[in-house]
Amino acid sequence: QVQLVESGGGLVQPGGSLRLSCAASGFTFSSYAMSWYRQAPGKQRELVARITSGGSTNYAEAVKGRFTISRDNAKNTVYLEMNSLTPEDTAVYYCNGARIVPLIQAYWGQGTQVTVSS
Repeated sequence: QVQLVESGGGLVQPGGSLRLSCAASGFTFSSYAMSWYRQAPGKQRELVARITSGGSTNYAEAVKGRFTISRDNAKNTVYLEMNSLTPEDTAVYYCNGARIVPLIQAYWGQGTQVTVSS
């Protein structure tokens, strides 16, 4: 079965760094765009970063220049390197895999908590 398992979340001080990982299985990873979303309590889920099957990346304006998304197709893993963290980055971070062709498919992980606090 399809699985997306996030790891690497935790408590970090403002200005600190964290690297999230998402291990995928059960689908053809290299054919899917992979994304990180986040959701804070009382707020809507938002796209943080996306990397396409071809390696192109997109970032939310709020994280541009601070976060880096990457993928290792040999390991079926996508990463999110987060630097210069602020309390506004506190949220549950979710891994997403999606494709449009030949069929619409989207998968979600269970999320990992990131808390930025002194």
